[in-house]
Amino acid sequence: QLQLVESGGGLVQPGGSLRLACAASGFTLPAYAIGWFRQAPGKEREGVSCINSLGSSTYYRDSVKGRFTISRDNAKNTVYLQMNSLKPEDTAVYYCAVTLRYCSGYPTQYNYWGQGTQVTVSS
Repeated sequence: QLQLVESGGGLVQPGGSLRLACAASGFTLPAYAIGWFRQAPGKEREGVSCINSLGSSTYYRDSVKGRFTISRDNAKNTVYLQMNSLKPEDTAVYYCAVTLRYCSGYPTQYNYWGQGTQVTVSS
């Protein structure tokens, strides 16, 4: 059974850091591009970052550039999102997703999703 499980979310003060992890089971994660998305209450799901299957190309939405870093450890079948200098507007449920195609910021391009992990940035 194909499954993605996110972890690492929590409550953090503005300026703090969190590292999210996306662990895959039931399939070989290194074969696919992986995206991170987020969804805040009352808002649409938006693309945050994506990494291609080789880890040679990464993409970020403008608002997180310079603060977030996506990486993958193919030996562990896991993709990470390091989030630094967090802001209240980063508060959302964060999801990882697998695409059978190439990196994209559109949720409809992704085929498998995790259940999400809550990130709350507040003092």
